[in-house]
Amino acid sequence: MGKLNILLIEDDLIEVMKFNRTIAKLDLDHNIVEANNGEDALKILNKKEELPDIILLDLNMPKLNGIEFLNILNADDVLKYIPTIILTTSKNQKDLVECYKIGIAGYVIKPLKYDDYVVKIEKLLSYWSMNELKQA
Repeated sequence: MGKLNILLIEDDLIEVMKFNRTIAKLDLDHNIVEANNGEDALKILNKKEELPDIILLDLNMPKLNGIEFLNILNADDVLKYIPTIILTTSKNQKDLVECYKIGIAGYVIKPLKYDDYVVKIEKLLSYWSMNELKQA
């Protein structure tokens, strides 16, 4: 399977640790760049040197929420092609519909149980590491 460059946008440090622990547990060799909020993520993305293969985005963030972040990405001729997957605890149907309208690649609700979380992340990343990613 291919090695992915993943941009994880998550303000909850426990969630960031859980994601990294899951990657280690699954023995995956993906490169993970972390951003604590949408503004930091945009600074990383605007360098445009090494763009991620996929973005994992939490919706509920301070400063710039996930929907606002998606709209900014969508307005950029390069960044709009990066597959963005929502990774959230929100079961809000309105959020889900809004995200798909903007143009996301997936919407994953984080399960409460750690073992279920590991299974979801493994499936998600195995799909994207086999997927033929469009290089802009």
